[in-house]
Amino acid sequence: MIEKAKKIKLRKIALHSFLLLVLFCAGLILFMNIDPAFGGDPTSEQKETYERLSNYVDGHFINEVPTSMFADSSEISSTNDSYASEVIDRDPSGSIPVSTVNWKHVNSENDSLTWLGHSAFLLSIDSKKLLLDPMLSPVASPVSFVGINRYGYSKDIMLNITNEMPPIDAVLITHDHYDHLDYKSIVKLNSKVSHFFVPLGCGAHLIRWGIPEEKITELNWWEETEYQGLTVALVPSRHGSGRDPFSIDTTLWGGWVILGSKNRVYTSGDGGYGPHFEGIGNQYGPFDITLIEGAQYDRRWPDIHMVPEQAVQANLDVNGETMMLMHWGAFTLANHAWNEPIERALEEANEREVNIIAPMIGETVLLDSDLQKFPTSWWDF
Repeated sequence: MIEKAKKIKLRKIALHSFLLLVLFCAGLILFMNIDPAFGGDPTSEQKETYERLSNYVDGHFINEVPTSMFADSSEISSTNDSYASEVIDRDPSGSIPVSTVNWKHVNSENDSLTWLGHSAFLLSIDSKKLLLDPMLSPVASPVSFVGINRYGYSKDIMLNITNEMPPIDAVLITHDHYDHLDYKSIVKLNSKVSHFFVPLGCGAHLIRWGIPEEKITELNWWEETEYQGLTVALVPSRHGSGRDPFSIDTTLWGGWVILGSKNRVYTSGDGGYGPHFEGIGNQYGPFDITLIEGAQYDRRWPDIHMVPEQAVQANLDVNGETMMLMHWGAFTLANHAWNEPIERALEEANEREVNIIAPMIGETVLLDSDLQKFPTSWWDF
């Protein structure tokens, strides 16, 4: 009798646990459907169009070469090694020194580049203002109470940037991960932006956020368009996409090529090393400046993020004359020291005789004259 009572009790506990799990999942799905930060979904018509593409299989976009989000556990060193343990200096020891944006330089007729931290840039080219992956919020997350916090800066430049930003001719998004496509930043900047260029499927997010469809251009890899005298092309990267567990790889990812009358610019977006870099160089190189991802790396995801040495090689592959390392200086997303990527990149670039610049966040680089400057190690504070 006692044994039977125990079994009945265990069944009740299991049933209650199952019901709680169902309620939690239902609540999560409802929350994602209500909260606009999670974005939207491509329409059925769009998905039917994607089915005819070589980089779209069974409802998901795929990379040009086999790519795993996570490495096989057998290929990763024991969790007892030093790499797997928590490293020191994953976060800065204090507020990062930053530069107040010099809007006079930004608004001049000179081509220029201003780093806004992580992978966000303000590019002035042919008197046009372009924003690249403008993630300017304090938290990389769909909700403010859970997520990765931005580093503390010596000056509150993020608020000033969004308030003082001049009219923007175009925003270019590389993919829809939260540290690149930010709901609050897009909504706040919308009134200042004339047009948005995004990979296939990402337009659904913007439409849900109130961006008119006529202000959005979606491109597939190797597609290009002319915009106000500039050539803009989406090129491959080796990565993935998704803003929730139900939308993994349902939108495309990539890098951008921007060709002006005087300067040719390439931004890699996120992604692992691969043969696509050489193809981009053959098609669109050489580039006056390249913005190459080379941080937030880990042995657990070697296919989808590059280490700094690979970033330097990628710059060589695409025929870049000057490179700048990105995807650092704002968020800690991997188990390495926050300033390790730039130190390793500088060392590798010196050995390979690659010109690399590392301006402060908020500092404006004049592309026609400053590409041999910025030798100081501002991150050593």
